Amino acid sequence: MTDHAAMAPSEARTLRSYVYDPRYRGIFFQVLTLLIVVVLGWWIFDNTAANLARSGTASGYGFLRGRAGFDIGQSLISYTSDSTYGRAIVVGFINTVLVAVLGIITATIVGFVVGIGRLSKNWLIAKLCTLYVEIFRNIPVLLIIFFWYKGVLDSLPQVRDSLALPFNVFLNNRGLAFPKPIWGEGAWLIPAAFLVGIIVTIGVARWAKQRQAATGKQFHTIWTGIGLIVGLPILAFFVAGSPLTFDYPIAGRFNLTGGARILPEFVALYLALSLYTASFIAEVIRAGIRGVPKGQSEASFALGMQPAQTTRLVVVPQAMRIIIPPLTSQYLNLTKNSSLGVAIGFPELFSTTSTTLNQTGQAVEAISIMLTVYLAISIATSLFMNWFNAKMALVER
Repeated sequence: MTDHAAMAPSEARTLRSYVYDPRYRGIFFQVLTLLIVVVLGWWIFDNTAANLARSGTASGYGFLRGRAGFDIGQSLISYTSDSTYGRAIVVGFINTVLVAVLGIITATIVGFVVGIGRLSKNWLIAKLCTLYVEIFRNIPVLLIIFFWYKGVLDSLPQVRDSLALPFNVFLNNRGLAFPKPIWGEGAWLIPAAFLVGIIVTIGVARWAKQRQAATGKQFHTIWTGIGLIVGLPILAFFVAGSPLTFDYPIAGRFNLTGGARILPEFVALYLALSLYTASFIAEVIRAGIRGVPKGQSEASFALGMQPAQTTRLVVVPQAMRIIIPPLTSQYLNLTKNSSLGVAIGFPELFSTTSTTLNQTGQAVEAISIMLTVYLAISIATSLFMNWFNAKMALVER
């Protein structure tokens, strides 16, 4: 009896040691959380399957091979109403990527210019950049989209009164019509030369960096890169025998025929997302530059460097390690905000998939496609920016 009485306090102390030990407590809560997530996921799956069976809705992705039956205004690949639902979703995906890539490039350029302009010693430039940031950053992006679409582009002349611009270009409220390039045989040499120019430019940039680290001498790779990336494709164009003709738009009485067209929906979405996101990027740039110690600039001035050289060679390279992480978030926001194009009828991923959902009734499958695609785009963007951030990190000697 005495032995049992002596063991009881010991077992109690052991139990308390497990309860208050952070390691065991952490494992317990992780296992508990995992069980809750698994049970919740199973409940959702079972409830969804039961509802589909009750309503008689067939599950699966076989509907993607069915005839779509609806037109899409802008498509970078061949598409008609006789194409499949799967191809319609691919068209929307390509349009989403197009808007995202062009928007990211434009927003980055505008954001860098405005962000540096806010730090300018010129009073007018600094105040104008501040005004731009405060206006666009405090207006809902959907309102900006409607401003460009209804307030600016919709006020353009009707098709019959199209503005005739040089080089057979016509502007009206249905978009910008321009000559459509038609490539002939041997045109593959041009993108091949462009790719070679990029590869050689990267090699020259690495060589210049190693040369500067070893000797201190700079080699300006900007003009060399422009010469390679632009010059080689032009040379390939003439070597291939100028394999290019144009399909020109023709102005009729009520419509334009031929050529290619940029839709006003695309322009409105592109401008709105670019200018809206640029206001946030500008603040990221300004904060990154402010984060560089002032002594770095003073040291460069003491070495006789000009303000432009100090900004380009000293301040910006050090600010990039502060800028890139929040910059990634802005790129992701721009990409996801492209789904707002459905409000003005732009055929991006959300729009084409929603149309497919309405016609087929395959809600679970359509939503899962959108979730997967947006998640894949976001993860790919994050991985690229993480790689770029690692390349731009300062290396201690």
